[in-house]
Amino acid sequence: MRRSPFTASSSSISRRLFLTTTGALSLGAALTACGGASGGSSGSGSAKPVSQADIDKAMKTPTELTFWTWVPNIDKEVALFEKKYPAIKLKVVNAGQGVPQYTKLRTALKAGSGAPDMVQIEYQAIPTFTITDSLLDLRPYGASELKDTFVDWTWGQVSGPNGEVWAIPQDTGPMGMLYRKDIFDKHSIEVPGTWEEFAAAARKLHKADPDVYLTNLAANQPAAWHGLQWQAGSKPYVTSGQSDITISVDDAASKKLGEYWGGLAREGVIGTEPDFTDAWYAALNKGKYATWLTAAWGPAFLSGSAKATAGKWRAAPLPQWDAAKPSSGNWGGSTTAVIRSTKNPIAAAMFAQFLNSDPDSAKMFATEQFFFPATKALLADASFTGDAPAFYGGQKVNQVFADISTTVSTSFQWPPFLDQAATDWTETVGKSLADRTDTVRALGTWQSRLTTYAKNQGFTVKTS
Repeated sequence: MRRSPFTASSSSISRRLFLTTTGALSLGAALTACGGASGGSSGSGSAKPVSQADIDKAMKTPTELTFWTWVPNIDKEVALFEKKYPAIKLKVVNAGQGVPQYTKLRTALKAGSGAPDMVQIEYQAIPTFTITDSLLDLRPYGASELKDTFVDWTWGQVSGPNGEVWAIPQDTGPMGMLYRKDIFDKHSIEVPGTWEEFAAAARKLHKADPDVYLTNLAANQPAAWHGLQWQAGSKPYVTSGQSDITISVDDAASKKLGEYWGGLAREGVIGTEPDFTDAWYAALNKGKYATWLTAAWGPAFLSGSAKATAGKWRAAPLPQWDAAKPSSGNWGGSTTAVIRSTKNPIAAAMFAQFLNSDPDSAKMFATEQFFFPATKALLADASFTGDAPAFYGGQKVNQVFADISTTVSTSFQWPPFLDQAATDWTETVGKSLADRTDTVRALGTWQSRLTTYAKNQGFTVKTS
C-alpha cells in the first residue's frame, strides 16, 4: 500500500488541511493598488505569446531558479527537468508548509525582494495571491495548450475569469468515503448510496453500540465542510468584475447541509471531535468511527495512521443528495505557480508546466510522494488504478477515487480572504456542531461576519 509522506507530525499534516491562512493582508489596500480582485494588470486578454525562438534561447541560457515547495524528495522530479534543460539549475527551498510558506511569501512580496521564481500553492489559496497581482499569467508561455492534459475541474481552479492561467495543477483531493467493512457487516449495514440512507445507518449503528459512531464531522475542519458544500451544489463565493463578490455561505444548499449535519450532531449519532489530533488517531485505530469522509489522499494517509485496522477498510463514493446525478467535492491538492516578479519568466513558466505535465514527472508524484493525480492520463493508467492494497482488502481504491474525480463540479470558487472564511466558519458553524446547537442559525452568523469583513476590506458585496 502506498504510504502517506504526511504522517510524521502535526506540522506535516498541515498540507492536507484547509487552514491555509496567508498572513495579515489589508485587502482594501490590495484593491486600491491592483484595481480589483480579478487579477490586476496582468489579467487582461492582451497577453502576447512568447515565440518559440525566445523559449529555445531562454532554456539554453545558464539560469538559476528558486522554487519554494514543501513536497518531500521533490529533487527527483526536479532532476528530470534539469536533465532535459541542463542550462537551468533549480534551488529548491522548503519555506514551510501551507500557512508558514504563504506568510513568508507575502512578506517577501511586500518587501520587494526575496520572493522565489516559482511556488507551491494550494487551489484555495490562488485567489488570495491573484488579488495582489502576485502571480504570472502563464498563457504567453503555452500553458493553455495543457488544458486537456488535466482533469477538467482542476483547470477551472487555476484559471481566471478572462482565461488567465495562474498555476499548473499538481495533485487533487476528490472526496469519497472510507468505511469499516467489518463494522458494517457486524451490524448488517449496507454501504449508503444516499445521505438519507447514511442518516438512517448512523442512528441504527449508534443505537446498537453507543461507543461507535458512523462518522465524525470535525468541528475544526472547514475543509470538509467546503467539500460538502461543493458536492451539494453550493456557490458560497462568486467573484466578478474588479472588486465584486457574492457571498452565499448560507444559500439553500448550505442550509440543507446545516439542517442535516446539525441535526445528526444534536441527536448525538455522529462525532464532532477535532481531527488530526492524538485522540482522533486513537479513535480511528480502536474503531470508534465506522467511516471517514475524506479525500483521495485519505487512503494512503489512513494506512499509515491506523495500522491496527489493516484489512478492515474499504472505499466508496460519498452518499448522494440525488442518486441519479452523482457528484462530489474536493478537499486538498496543490499547484505550481510562477511569481510575477521573477526575472526569468520563460524558464520559470516552462518549469511549472514540465513539472506537472511531463508524464514521467507526473507519475513520479503518484508513485514517490503518493499524491493523487491531476492528469487524465494517470487516472486512466492501469498501473495506477489497478493497485489493490491489502490495507483495503485488495480493493482497487485508486480506481474508486479516479471515478469520483469525474463527478467533481468545475464551477466552485474560493474567496480572496480564505483565512477569514476559515476562522469565521470555525467560530460559528464548527462551534454549533461541537456545542450541538442550531447549525442553520450559525450559517447566518457566518454569512453576516464574512459580509461585514469583505465590505470593510473594500469589496462590493452581493448576496444571493
